Amino acid sequence: MSATPTDLKTLLYRDEGKVRHVYKDSLGFDTIGAGRLVDKRKGGGLSDVEIDYLLDNDIAAKRAEVYAALPWVAQLDAVREAVLLSMAFQMGTEGLLEFVRTLAAVRYGKYDDAAVFMLESKWSEQTPERAGRMAEMMKSGEWR
Repeated sequence: MSATPTDLKTLLYRDEGKVRHVYKDSLGFDTIGAGRLVDKRKGGGLSDVEIDYLLDNDIAAKRAEVYAALPWVAQLDAVREAVLLSMAFQMGTEGLLEFVRTLAAVRYGKYDDAAVFMLESKWSEQTPERAGRMAEMMKSGEWR
C-alpha cells in the first residue's frame, strides 16, 4: 500500500496520475495532466489564463533552444527576434536552422535579403499569409 497523502495535491496525483499528453479517461474523454478534462463534448477546455501560462512557458523554452543554437539572436531587436522565434515555434528549432541563407542575412543585418529568402522557401508556399507577414516584419523591424 502506498504512503498516506499529506495534502490534496498528493491525493489527486495518486488517484488521477500525472500525464504529460492528452489521454482518454475511463469514460473515453480527452484529459490531460492530473485528470483535467479538456474534451469539449463534456464542457472541458482551458481558460485564457491557462493558455497564456502554457504559451509563456513554450516561448521561454523555444527562446532557450534558439539562443543555444544561435546565440546572436539575443542581440536582435524585439521584432526580428520575434520573427525567428515564431518560425521556430511553427516548425521547430531544427526547421528554423534549415533557413541557412535567411539566418546568415539576419545575422549580418541584411534584413531585406532575409525577407526575400524567407519568401523563396517551401514554408512560404505552405503558409503564405504568415510568411508574408513575417518577411515584412523582418524587413521593416515593425510589428504587423
